[in-house]
Amino acid sequence: MRSPQKVLNSLTEHSKLSNYKFERLYRILFNEEMYYIAYENIYAKPGNMTQGSDGQTIDQMSLDRIEKLIGAIKDESYQPHPSRRTYIPKKNGKKRPLGIPSFDDKLVQEVIRMILEAIYEGSFEHTSHGFRPQRSCHTAMLQVSKTFNGAKWFIEGDIKGFFDNINHDVLLNILQERISDDRFIRLMRKFLNAGYVEDWVFHRTYSGTPQGGIISPILANIYLDKLDKYVKEYIQNFDKGNGRKPNRERLECEYDKILALSMLRAEDDVADRKLIGQRIKAIDRRRAMIPSCDEMDSDYRKLKYVRYADDFLIGVIGSLADCKQIKQDITKFLNDKLQLVLSDEKTLITHTEKPAKFLSFDVTVRKSDLTKRDVNGKMKRQLHKKIVIRIPHDTIRKKLLAYEVLDIRLHNGKEQWKPKERMGLVFNDDLEILSKYNSEILGFYNYYSICLNAATVNRFKHIMEYSMYKTFAAKYRTTVPNICRKYMKDGVFTVAYTNSRRETRYRTFYNNGFKRKSEAREAFFDKLPDYYQVRMRTSLIDRLNALTCELCGETSTLEMHHVRKLKDIPKGMEEWKVRMITRKRKTMAVCRECHKKIHYGS
Repeated sequence: MRSPQKVLNSLTEHSKLSNYKFERLYRILFNEEMYYIAYENIYAKPGNMTQGSDGQTIDQMSLDRIEKLIGAIKDESYQPHPSRRTYIPKKNGKKRPLGIPSFDDKLVQEVIRMILEAIYEGSFEHTSHGFRPQRSCHTAMLQVSKTFNGAKWFIEGDIKGFFDNINHDVLLNILQERISDDRFIRLMRKFLNAGYVEDWVFHRTYSGTPQGGIISPILANIYLDKLDKYVKEYIQNFDKGNGRKPNRERLECEYDKILALSMLRAEDDVADRKLIGQRIKAIDRRRAMIPSCDEMDSDYRKLKYVRYADDFLIGVIGSLADCKQIKQDITKFLNDKLQLVLSDEKTLITHTEKPAKFLSFDVTVRKSDLTKRDVNGKMKRQLHKKIVIRIPHDTIRKKLLAYEVLDIRLHNGKEQWKPKERMGLVFNDDLEILSKYNSEILGFYNYYSICLNAATVNRFKHIMEYSMYKTFAAKYRTTVPNICRKYMKDGVFTVAYTNSRRETRYRTFYNNGFKRKSEAREAFFDKLPDYYQVRMRTSLIDRLNALTCELCGETSTLEMHHVRKLKDIPKGMEEWKVRMITRKRKTMAVCRECHKKIHYGS
C-alpha cells in the first residue's frame, strides 16, 4: 500500500500538466493510511463532538470503524448522511443556517479534500486567497496594497448566495475536465445530493455545496477558478499602453530647472547664487506637485483583480464607462457559464477617493502633497496615489456592541460610550475572565493590525478594559477602585493562578500596544516548493494499534475516547480524568469495557 505522501506528491506532479486527466482516483479511497492522516488532521476540532444526523460523534473512533467505512466505499454502498441543520445568530440579528455532518462523512470528505487539493492547488490563480494553504485575508489585502496603486475606480464584487447556489451539474462538469473516474464523480454527486435534516424532516439539496462540509471550500475554489481565469484573460484584452503620455507642464518644470542649473554654474556672485538656489528649490517643489504623466490619457488603462471566496475587488485605471462594461461582462459570464448572479446591491462602482469595503477593511487611494527626496535626490510625493487600508469607522462600535460591553448614551445630541459589565461571565473564575478579554482584544487587533490606523484599537481596548473591571466588581460585589487595588501589580492588572504542578503563575492584561504590523506573508506563493509533507504514521493510530488499553492495561481492540475540551472533563479523582488532565490530552485509547465504564460513570 502506497504511503499518503507518495500518493499526494504523485498527484501534485501530474497536476502541473494542464492537459493531464486523472484516472482511478477512487481506489485512493481504499488506502487506510489516508484515513489515518485525515483523522489526525481533524480530530482536535471541538465540533467533532457534536452529533450528526446519525447520532454519532468522533467518540468511539477505532480501526474497525475505518475498515467498515472503506468496505462500504469499495462496494459503493456508502451513502453520506444528510447534515443536521441548526441556526447560529448573525451580527445583524438574523440567523445563519449551519449544517453538521456526521463524523464518518467528515473523515471521507477530508480524504477527498486532500486529493482535490493535490490536483487543483497548483493550478489556481495567484489572485485567489480564500480557503487556501498559507493564504488569508491579510495576503489578499497585501496584494491589493501592492498592485492597486494609482487605481481610479474600485468595483466591489459580491456573488448572491454563492454557496447555496452552486449548480451541481456545472460543478461536476468542471471536475470532469480533469478527473476521468466515474466512481469518484458518482461519490461527489452523492455528497452534493445528501440533503439536510431540520426538525426531523429530510430536505433534498438541488444546488450548493454540502453545508458544513470539509470539501465545500475546495469545491468553491474549483468552481470560481473559472471566474479567476476569465478575468485573467479579460485583463490581457483590457489593458492598453505601457505608460501614460508625459505631462507637458512637468516637462516645462524640468526645462526651467535645467536653465536655472546652467545659470548657477555660470554665476560667481554669492548673493545671486543664493537667489538661483532658492529658485531651483521652488521649481523642485512645484515639479513634485505636478503629476509626471497625463492622468486623463485615454490610450492607457489597467485592471487589477483579487478574490477571497465569493468576494472580489477590482481596481481600474480607466473611465467610469470602462467600469460599467467590466461589471456587465462579469455579470454575463457568471450568469451564462456558472449559473450565478452578481448582487446588484453589493456590487458597487466606487471612486478611489471614497472607501471601498473589502473583507471588512476600508480601501482607498491616498491623495498626499507630502514630499520626500528619493535615492536620486529628486523631490517626490511618495505617498500620493498609494493604497491605504483602514479600519472602517463604525467597526469598533459594532464589535463592542456585539460583545455587549458598551452602553451608548446621548448627551446634548452626542454619543457617550460607557463600558458595562458582562453578567454572563461573573460565574467564571478570575483567570477565565481575564483570558477571555485578552483573547477578544488580541483577536480584533491581529485582524486589523495591517491597517494604517491600527492604533485606534486603543479605543476598543479602553472600553474592554473597564468592562473587565466592572465584571470583576460585579462578581465580588464591590467597586472598580477596590478591584484595581486588589489586582494591580506594577501598574498592570494581574491574576495569580496555580498550574498543574502547583506552582503559582501570573497572567496579565494585554498591555503591549497596537502598532501597525507589516509581516503578513506575500501573496505570491507560487515561488514556494510544490510538494506535500505528510507524516507516515500518526500518534493516534499508533496508540490504537498498540492494542493496550491506556486505562486498565489489558490487551484488546481499542476505541478512542474523546472530549470536546479538557476543561469539560467533570471534576473528580477517577483515574481516567486524572490521566487525561495530567497528560493534557483530549483523547484516550481504551478497551470497550473501560469505555463503557467511562460513559456510565462507573
